[in-house]
Amino acid sequence: MAARLPSWAWVTGLTVGATAAVVFLAVQADHGPHPAAAAGKPSASASAGAHASAKPETPAGPPELPGDSGDGRRIVYSLGAKRLWLVDATGKAVRTFTVWPGTVDPGPGRYSITVRTQSLQGSDGVEIEHVMYFTKASGVNIAFSNALDGASPPPADGKKLGGIRLRKEDGAALWSFGDQGTKVAVVS
Repeated sequence: MAARLPSWAWVTGLTVGATAAVVFLAVQADHGPHPAAAAGKPSASASAGAHASAKPETPAGPPELPGDSGDGRRIVYSLGAKRLWLVDATGKAVRTFTVWPGTVDPGPGRYSITVRTQSLQGSDGVEIEHVMYFTKASGVNIAFSNALDGASPPPADGKKLGGIRLRKEDGAALWSFGDQGTKVAVVS
């Protein structure tokens, strides 16, 4: 008469077997051929026999520091790209991020941080922090800042606003980087 195995032994045996099979198949798949993505987009006139180049595309990174932004340690603000770069003394961008500009832009030129204020209420009624003033345009003070709650600014409703808003973590980084007197280069 044959001895009967308990059900837990069957379940354990099946689980171990299934796990071993999955591991075996994963190892086999890792050693097999891998498909390569074709670079570029096929044109509308591409034929079934045409092949795209096997050259991989370079991953897109953040935009390069504008060449006309000066030299040395500085903050670079691009009006067109709506982006800031924090540049160290060697001229290397150590951080870059996008911003939400106000309704009044500063003119392209060279400025410096004149006043820093830890927190206050912005002219749009939003509580802001890390406020760094660097110029005035059309009678409006222009400053970098971030909302205390990290939110993006609401539409301006026809108000003249000079606040250039940043995300909370970017505002903290800018605050640590830019002391009073730090150069600010504004480019188109």
